[in-house]
Amino acid sequence: MLRLVLPKGSLERATLELFAAADLPVQRSSDVDYRGAIDDPRIESVRILRPQEIPLYVEQGLFDMGVTGRDWIEETDASVTSLGVLHYSKATSRPVRVVLAVAEGSPVRRVEDLPLGARVATEYPGLTRRYLESRGVQAEVTLSHGATEAKVPDIADAVVEITETGRALRAAGLRIVETVIESYTELIAYPESARDDERRHAMDQIATLLQGTLEARGRVLVKLNVSAEQFDSVAAVLPSMKAPTVSELVGRGGFAIETVVEKRQMNILIPALKDLGATDIVELPISKIVH
Repeated sequence: MLRLVLPKGSLERATLELFAAADLPVQRSSDVDYRGAIDDPRIESVRILRPQEIPLYVEQGLFDMGVTGRDWIEETDASVTSLGVLHYSKATSRPVRVVLAVAEGSPVRRVEDLPLGARVATEYPGLTRRYLESRGVQAEVTLSHGATEAKVPDIADAVVEITETGRALRAAGLRIVETVIESYTELIAYPESARDDERRHAMDQIATLLQGTLEARGRVLVKLNVSAEQFDSVAAVLPSMKAPTVSELVGRGGFAIETVVEKRQMNILIPALKDLGATDIVELPISKIVH
């Protein structure tokens, strides 16, 4: 039913891991195969292509649904339907940023400080031109095919480049001046496919699996028992998504509690619960959380 396109390159591994965790594993003959398959009746075919190309291919209807970055949607100015943000990038769950950067010793402190005719190298020429024009800056924007940060100051006066942490830019002796846009990975659709009730329903189901998997990341299910006398003190320290689930223990005069907790809290929470009288504490992994 759905023709799906996924990103190759820096997002490839994280995307394939997400789909596998969502019970939608992509099967390929090898790691370099551009064609794949998902054993799911909603997905007819899978292609793996550069994220730069995906917005235009989806806009043209070559694919019903795709995964790419908001940066490439903005760069190509493609008319696609957003099915929602997927909060992951190549290494973290934080957004990446497209930034304007200059040499550390440059006097430029804001984009308007760029001199008339400044040379700006970037992999995002369309986005960069619109950004500079919106700020009243006249510059010479040139397409960079990689190693963009190495082009300052001999080839370019500034760069517009993507960064997750800023470390690579600092290592190259550059200083970030401004953020052009923040970019998350995004699930997009061909507008006509998104208007088709059957296809849209299938798309929304796929999105539910992906979002539920992302929601569960970094969280665990905690189950424990507590006496009636110690219930209030234990319940007071238990975090939860809404409220803990509480069941009365048969013939025990106590309660069983379960709740969802961020994994990073568990090193503090488990000893604290034990100190307060909780027993039979169990920590379990969670695959999906669907609201």
